[in-house]
Order: sequence, then structure tokens, then C-alpha cells
Amino acid sequence: MTLTLTDNDRAMLRGDHGPATKMAMSIIARMAEVSGAKELLDITGAHIDSTVYIGDAGLEFAERLASLGAKVAVPTTLNVSGLDEHHWQEWAVTPEWARQAQRQMEAYRSMGTIPTWTCAPYQTEESRPKFRQQIAWGESNAIVFANSVIGARTERYPDLFDICCAITGRAPAIGLHLTENRAGEVLLRLKDIPEALQQSDDFYPVLGHFIGKIARDRIPVIDGLAVSPAEDQLKALGAASASSGGVALFHVVGVTPEAPTLESAFQNKPPREVIDVTMSLLREARAELTHTDSDELDMVVLGSPHFSLAEFKRLAPLVVGKQKHPRVKFLVTSSRAMTQLAQKAGYLDSLQSFGSQLTVDTCILTTPMLPPEIKRLMTNSAKFAYYTPGLLGRKIAFGSLKDCVQSAIEGRIVRDDSLWIN
Repeated sequence: MTLTLTDNDRAMLRGDHGPATKMAMSIIARMAEVSGAKELLDITGAHIDSTVYIGDAGLEFAERLASLGAKVAVPTTLNVSGLDEHHWQEWAVTPEWARQAQRQMEAYRSMGTIPTWTCAPYQTEESRPKFRQQIAWGESNAIVFANSVIGARTERYPDLFDICCAITGRAPAIGLHLTENRAGEVLLRLKDIPEALQQSDDFYPVLGHFIGKIARDRIPVIDGLAVSPAEDQLKALGAASASSGGVALFHVVGVTPEAPTLESAFQNKPPREVIDVTMSLLREARAELTHTDSDELDMVVLGSPHFSLAEFKRLAPLVVGKQKHPRVKFLVTSSRAMTQLAQKAGYLDSLQSFGSQLTVDTCILTTPMLPPEIKRLMTNSAKFAYYTPGLLGRKIAFGSLKDCVQSAIEGRIVRDDSLWIN
């Protein structure tokens, strides 16, 4: 298949727009050929996942582009960085790691990007794309949220390739950028799931974890919800399904933009597979998110993906007038934007009194924050629970937001299972 380039594409390849743009376009053109794209398309925005320092290769690539004078051609947000610039000394981050991470942050800042430093760029109106806009986003939870909840269009863009799209303003016209590739493939029918459970915050991470395992990289369609999920619940569902599987787009009938009806979700085609989602299957999925056989607890971690303003609002009354157990750390990770809004709204005062710590601009999964004595964690995030054993080598327990707070207070893992037993 031959890739057709525009005159401007060829000008970028020749170096007419500078060496950095030439380098970026050469990578895009080659990857487009490999993926079988017929042409490139214009994008209106980008989100760069490769801002996280994980080694010399990513740093070298970023600094190479920066040294060539790279500048982004579209509004471009930045994913979490390798460290919280203002509080990294409070954790087990070494000075050498901090220096390398800061170099990578500065390289991306120099390209004219927006220093959001968050895995959830969709949480602010300024960074949020519109329905059907073509974008090039990295970071798995951001990709699935943009495609599914907003109805913008992005492929699963990997590290290093995302910045090339941002510099050129172009992306291969493949995959989820194209309408015909956005039809549902597998139908998941909720069967006899109590409405009270559907309203709870721990239902959606579990459902997402189950969906990811079943759908893998296919497009799931969820039918049978009796409630209208909040945005943070959809965020949790998407993040979980993109972790346990490779889901980049899901449809919820009557909720998500491209699924007002079951027929429209499948673009009037029959599903390739139909699966009934029962309480038994969901209980099994929930059990898989806990990797510990004791109630011992060292730390509670919230904010994977980053805590939103609405989540701060829900957390504040749960901790007001209370204090965590002195032996247990309580960490919330968020973006600087959401944290500033939470501060203005008065939500952080009760957290501080409770004894919690707040980390911004980074992710505990991608930075060496944890001291060795922290061995047993608890979270309300299926994404964090899924990755913790492998990436952090720690024991993990999954529970609701209320469970996490109560566990921090009692100094041991406690969970209310009542909604999951019926």
C-alpha cells in the first residue's frame, strides 16, 4: 500500500521546517507505511506520554529533539513527570534520579508544550478535546477516556511517537481515527447486577478490570446499566480496562457519545461475541485485584489516574474530624491544576488534619518514591492494583474509597463486602 503525502508533508521531510520537524516527520512517515496507512491526517492536539523518565533512551530522544529546536505545532499537554519537583525529597527518590527526570521535563517544556504533568488532561476544559476532534494522545487511560467518554479520536500512541505527531501536527489515518474502525465488537450484557452496586464507586474499576480481560484490544459495548455513571466512574472503568487488557475505546449504551442505542454502538452490525456479565464473574474479578493474604497495611494510595476535583470533594467529608493511624501513610496523587482548585474549595484542610500526604505531577508507579519498609498497600484503583505487584513488587488490597479511609484509620485492611455478597 502506497502512502500519499501532501506537499507540506514532503516539505517537512526535506527539512524545510527545520531539522527537528524533519526528524519527526521521517518517523511518522515510516511508521505510517509500516501500519498500512494510505495518508496522514491533521490533528488538533496531542498529549505526550514520554515525559516520564524511565531511562537514558527516553531522555536522550527528548534532548535530541530539543537541541534541534523542536516546537509543537498543536496544543500539547504533558503526562506525569518523573517526580514532584517540590516534594520529591520527602520520599525515596535519589538526587541522581531527580536530576535526570528534571532534564527530561525541561526538554519537553522547551518545545512549547503545556506543562500539565498529568495522566488526566481531560480534567480541565482548556486541555479537553471536543467530540470527533482528531488528536494524538499517549497514556492508556487518557486514550480510552478521550475516545469513549468524549468521543474524540486517537489511536494508541506510544512513547516517542506522540511527540513526533505534536511537532508535525500530523498522524497516520488508521485505526480509531476512522469511523468504520470504531464499531463495537463484543457485547457485554449486565445480568441481575443490583442497582445499589452500580451506584457504588468500586463497581466501575471491577467492571473495567473484567472487561479488559475479556475484550483485550477489541471494542466492548456495555448494555444493561440501570444508572448513569459519573465521569470519574467512567474514568475508573476505562483505566482498568486499558490495564488488564488493551481497550482504547468502549461504548456504554445510552451513555457514551457514539452509543445512543445498541444498534449505533455496533454501527448496525451484529456483535462478534456476546457475554453475560454476572455477579459471580464480577466477584471473581474483584478478588483478582487483591494480592495479599493478611490485613496488614503500611500505606493507602489514591489517585491513579490522578484525583479530580470531584474526587477531592467526595474524600473531604470522609476524613473530616478524623485522623489516620500513625503507622499508616495516606497518599493522594493529583495534578497541580486539580490540587490548586481543591485548595481554593477548602478540600485540602481536612486532608491535612487527617494526616494525608499529597503528591502532584507524578505517579507512584513510575517514580522510585516508596521506601523499602512500605510493603503492603491499599487502593481504590483497579489500574494501580493491577500494576503494583509487577511494577512495585508490593502486596496490594483493593477496596472502595470509604474502605481505604476506614483502613487508614484502623491501621489494617478492612472492607465492606455487603454490596458484593447479594
